[in-house]
Amino acid sequence: MDINIGIGKDQREAIAEGLSRLLADSYTLYLKTHNYHWNVTGPMFQTLHTMFEEEYTELAMAVDEIAERIRALGVYAPGSYKAFAALSSVEEEESVPSAEDMIRNLVVAHETVVRTAREVFPLAEDASDEPTADLLTQRMQVSEKTAWMLRSLLAA
Repeated sequence: MDINIGIGKDQREAIAEGLSRLLADSYTLYLKTHNYHWNVTGPMFQTLHTMFEEEYTELAMAVDEIAERIRALGVYAPGSYKAFAALSSVEEEESVPSAEDMIRNLVVAHETVVRTAREVFPLAEDASDEPTADLLTQRMQVSEKTAWMLRSLLAA
């Protein structure tokens, strides 16, 4: 059945492509954060363990919302590690860094998510795609705030 939501097929596909990159970034960040939750050590263990759990739980909900928006636009959402690896700008974690480096890495990853969302925003805006614009705004707000909170844990 044809999709007639007031956004043309080409625009929907371009927006969905951008959202697929945001999904890949967010899923990679989710995985990185969950990894850090499991493996953090040191004097800030309890604080970081709890904080990372809150963050990956929020990201789990976010990836679902992003994927569902892609589907609402009539495009299939990527859903494999291979697809995410090809689309993501967030670096995958292959080691167990120190707690302080975990924090730094998560700041960088959240800022990457923000930049990806910001890149997609003009596509949504040009198509008058308010639901996608709202989703992108929410993701930027969450990741900007999380990056700020993580940076506050680092020595100046």
